[in-house]
Amino acid sequence: MAGPMDAKRVISGNYGYLYDQDGNWLTNTTAVEANIEIGMEEIRLAGTRWLGNKTTTLKGSGSISGYFVTSEWIEKMNQVTDDASSPFVTELQVVLDDPESFGAYRVRLKNVTFDNIPVINYEVGAIVEQEYTFVFSGYEVIDAIRPN
Repeated sequence: MAGPMDAKRVISGNYGYLYDQDGNWLTNTTAVEANIEIGMEEIRLAGTRWLGNKTTTLKGSGSISGYFVTSEWIEKMNQVTDDASSPFVTELQVVLDDPESFGAYRVRLKNVTFDNIPVINYEVGAIVEQEYTFVFSGYEVIDAIRPN
């Protein structure tokens, strides 16, 4: 039987990092979230009252929150507003690397497309923060965490 969990192995978000597709650390990021919604169709089964489920679709979505330091991302996203350009598509790498954990967790999000452009948002007397929401199709776990 396993003993109690070692609390120092719990991963702290203080050691979270976000990198763009060129490997640049986006130091102004304070939160990252990515989820995959699994779409299912109900399947009627003969000989039972139970309904079965068949996976039919996957949809990745997420958000990035952080301090407003530069307008670089807004400018990249802006290309979608030009009728002659396609949307800005990129990849992101998210890393959790707490030195007390069992190791680093690295995930690459593929085909990231932003679904809103935060043109301007501020409040007098407050630090300006922004949130970028996005969709993605595909991901890869580069480094998984396993106990020693």
